Amino acid sequence: MTVTVFLGLVAAALLGLGFVAQQHVAYTEPLGEMLHVRLLFDLARKPVWLAGIALMVGGQVAGALALRRADVASVEPLLATNLIFALGAAALLYQERLGGTEWLGAVLVSGGVAAFLVAGRPHGGGMPASGSLAWIAVLVVVAVAAGMVAVALRMPLQTKAMLFAAAAGALYGLQDALTRGALLTLARGPGALFASWQPYALPVIAVTGILLNQSAFDAAPLRISLPATTATEPIVGILLGVAVFGERLRVDPPALAGEVGGLVALVAGIVVLGRSPFLHKSEQGPNGRPAAP
Repeated sequence: MTVTVFLGLVAAALLGLGFVAQQHVAYTEPLGEMLHVRLLFDLARKPVWLAGIALMVGGQVAGALALRRADVASVEPLLATNLIFALGAAALLYQERLGGTEWLGAVLVSGGVAAFLVAGRPHGGGMPASGSLAWIAVLVVVAVAAGMVAVALRMPLQTKAMLFAAAAGALYGLQDALTRGALLTLARGPGALFASWQPYALPVIAVTGILLNQSAFDAAPLRISLPATTATEPIVGILLGVAVFGERLRVDPPALAGEVGGLVALVAGIVVLGRSPFLHKSEQGPNGRPAAP
């Protein structure tokens, strides 16, 4: 478990740093490029953005190593701490000290993660008995993400960014679950992996999630565009871990109280950190681009 926690925190650190670098560049792109593939091609010409993607890939590799050792429900809450590392990077970037808001958010996030893991003690799990159940779960998550995007298209810019970010988080949670499934399948041999559908669905889900996330970063500052992603990913990942892989949590009343309290604290901490003035700094885009309201 100690190695899993270490790998999960390394993944969170790399993801947080990667998100800061990506948003720093994406926020300078024209709003008309949101949801267009050309946004990714334009960003791919920016070294800082590529560095952010490299950090994100590194975080995903570390997360995959953690998922190889533990259940999705154990790893997802650890990945949610990426916002703490994003906040720290912003503080260093602007050379300012963390204040009470940042410390409160950090305590809520880290305490929520600890409470959920201690109370729930996620365990068990394996490949689903039927592939149809996994397909249904994939379709449900994709449909929810698509619904959020459809609603976002009719919303003001700030709400649009939050919904894009939440849709990206849902797909990232699905990506984590698919990674867990691919690793379990790989244990049966490379032939079994390439005969399954997970390795082919993963790139599509990953690229779509990145496009939605960059569109959110393009639309609004980090304080608006990142917390929704960070909150949605672990919730979707945990639900998929339980529903698809049969992962089990303790269900006695004290455990349920601790699990619910931990998740509430986690989401509340993410919201508090998302309001940090350090993340507000990115509202000051170049060339006088106005900040989102």
